[in-house]
Amino acid sequence: MPFSIEPVLAARGRPVAVLASGDPFWHGAGGSLAARLDPAEWRAFPAPSAFALAAARLGWRLEETVCLGLHAAPFARLRPHLAPGARLLCLLRDGAAAGELAGWITAQGFGAARLHVMEALGGPRERIRAQRAAAFALGDVAAPVLAAVEAAGGPALPRASGLEDGLFAHDGQITKRPVRALSLSALAPCPGAHLWDLGAGSGSIAVEWCLAAPGATADAVELRPERAANIAANVAAFGLEGRLSVHEGRAQDALGGLAAPDAVFVGGGADAPLLAALWDRLAPGVRLVVNAVTLGTEALLLEWSARAGGALLRIELAEAAPLGTLRGWRPARPIVQWSVTR
Repeated sequence: MPFSIEPVLAARGRPVAVLASGDPFWHGAGGSLAARLDPAEWRAFPAPSAFALAAARLGWRLEETVCLGLHAAPFARLRPHLAPGARLLCLLRDGAAAGELAGWITAQGFGAARLHVMEALGGPRERIRAQRAAAFALGDVAAPVLAAVEAAGGPALPRASGLEDGLFAHDGQITKRPVRALSLSALAPCPGAHLWDLGAGSGSIAVEWCLAAPGATADAVELRPERAANIAANVAAFGLEGRLSVHEGRAQDALGGLAAPDAVFVGGGADAPLLAALWDRLAPGVRLVVNAVTLGTEALLLEWSARAGGALLRIELAEAAPLGTLRGWRPARPIVQWSVTR
């Protein structure tokens, strides 16, 4: 696992039959093969997928069920989908992965979830057994295997912009929750869109960008190695491998090696050379959002706003905090946000 197409390609030009389970274009080998072959070189004859067979056994509506291929992906891909009452169908790597999945789900606070372990669906060895994740004790699970999860208990991950700061690994250098929500609103994530998060700190903006829309991707650039490590930890925790790439170094040095963006966020380290380099490089229609905390960066944004247009927003927040034996407002540093479309 995953399925290797190289033996098939090595036999190119000869009649070849590839036997793959179920529907080859739903988490199967079909997409990988079709991407490397000419349309005239292949024909597909799909059968019911493992998802279709599982739904038929359980009586679940597929349109209301999350279907994931975890045979070659980390369990963290499940995290955005785990919520009380959610139903998920997960293809697994092998029999041992069923117990590993149960342990991972329990660690997320969903130990009460019910797991239907479904082996060899549609064949003579078909077997279906169900256990609670926290009490999982099946040691004889055989591949091919699918796990059907009925989630229960546990905290769902909110889908609105502005997740709690404590969900991220960070050293204090993080775009705080209310400011992050406003920044993401200005960036306007869309399905399949790509973001540059420059001076990324914890990568919280890039993480939430990817969570906000299907297929959204991001590059996070961070100068300090320890913070780049925090971003990598957040990528793993939120199951964003393959969608969020981490680059260590100066933002201006990294631009040439990044895929073209649909939006750019500069949360730290904005200076005149970086803004000039971005303005020269960005294609028409790309959104640029820059947050400033210092007076020097604020003056730079005022200058660029006068030159290039866009919107300026001053964000002033205060939080109730103890004041002696009473309570009072503790103001945060004001932030000036410049957002503009190239």
